[in-house]
Amino acid sequence: MFWYEDEVKQLENKINRTNNQPSTLFYGSSSFRLWPDLYHDFEAFNPVNLGFGGSTLAACTWFFDRIAAPYQAKAIVIYAGDNDLGDGRHPEEVFIFFQLLAFKINQRFGDIPCFFVSVKPSLARWGLIDALKYTNNIIESEIIKQDNNWRFINIFQPMLKKDGRPDPVYFEADGLHLSPAGYALWQSVITAKLSPILHQELTP
Repeated sequence: MFWYEDEVKQLENKINRTNNQPSTLFYGSSSFRLWPDLYHDFEAFNPVNLGFGGSTLAACTWFFDRIAAPYQAKAIVIYAGDNDLGDGRHPEEVFIFFQLLAFKINQRFGDIPCFFVSVKPSLARWGLIDALKYTNNIIESEIIKQDNNWRFINIFQPMLKKDGRPDPVYFEADGLHLSPAGYALWQSVITAKLSPILHQELTP
């Protein structure tokens, strides 16, 4: 995990540069880190962007105590798992890291509202589509089964064309990272899921 160290240190120092105490942690990979308007797009939820490049669910679990735990969070949104599969991990391994991260979040924050954004269907990783689908299915099934403070946000389906393949309009030229249209779509889908739950939670 040493290759994350520079970014992790920057995120550790971020809390000292924050003028107000954020309410909602956006924690995960570069899909969050590169979000140019995240603070504006989710202003109603008083967010902080804790994404770090190339992050996996394994890395999110490993660095949780250093990056996320220092905050007084009232909600947390997770996007990770994409890079785990890209690195060759199996869906079952990704699922185990999800369980471990959920345990750590509960230990630190209790039963605050938690949201898992589904692994996206990217053009660059189309060869892994079955693994992506299976990972989403087992994590969503676990969230439904537990029926607790976790919610699953499905951004997979909205990113597909009618033929079932990812719509290129949502991606940069590399076919992996999100374009402005991709972020606009994510903002709409995520906000629709967060708003009914967090409206009362984050109201003083």
